[in-house]
Amino acid sequence: MLTKRIIPCLDIKDGRTVKGINFENIRDAGDPVELAINYCQQGADELVFLDITATNEKRKTLADLVFRIARNINIPFTVGGGISGIDDVFALLNAGADKVSVNTSAYKQPQLVEQLAKEFGNQCIVVAIDTKYENNNWYVYLNGGRIKTETLTYDWAQQAQNSGAGEILLTSMNNDGAKSGFAMDITRQLADSLSIPVIASGGAGSKEHFKAVFADAHADAALAASVFHSKEIEIPGLKKYLKENGVHVRS
Repeated sequence: MLTKRIIPCLDIKDGRTVKGINFENIRDAGDPVELAINYCQQGADELVFLDITATNEKRKTLADLVFRIARNINIPFTVGGGISGIDDVFALLNAGADKVSVNTSAYKQPQLVEQLAKEFGNQCIVVAIDTKYENNNWYVYLNGGRIKTETLTYDWAQQAQNSGAGEILLTSMNNDGAKSGFAMDITRQLADSLSIPVIASGGAGSKEHFKAVFADAHADAALAASVFHSKEIEIPGLKKYLKENGVHVRS
């Protein structure tokens, strides 16, 4: 049985870790290097770094900050934000990333995922999808949740998998920062229909929410930010709880 993964997320703006609610009301959450070291020591399975304004500001991810984080951790490290081609991925992998996350650029450049997967391997390519529930459907949003598309999330996830994505990072904008639980229905739909892992993101507020997204929505991994940054939930205690409730996680 594959173990379920616990993944803290560093949302980066102007070189600092930030957090918001429903992709708005962004506030400071601490130094990213210090947080990364702490999560590694706590037993996080992986770490995700998302430069949340890189695409909207039409610039590249902060490779120097990626380097400073990578040299201080020994767990898989995924980096996203502003990636639009092979050269960007080379730069981030050289800075210490293990995987890259592509979002808006993957949607706007239909061949990008396939090109990156061929160059670096499927296991290196994570397609991040920001999704919002409205008018009885889940739709894909771009540019850090600023631009709505008419594409259904399920359809885009299938296309991303077919193009060579190794994982899907699914973030519900409705649930983001609300601490009311993950978006169970769309997570379950993707997890049950795709053959690649699905990382659930957005809404973690309690240990029970993590248990539910693993046991009931069949997510392969769960990503959270604010509950970890604020120490409302600490990773050792979360893993202990999940093990006691039949969820297979790493020690």
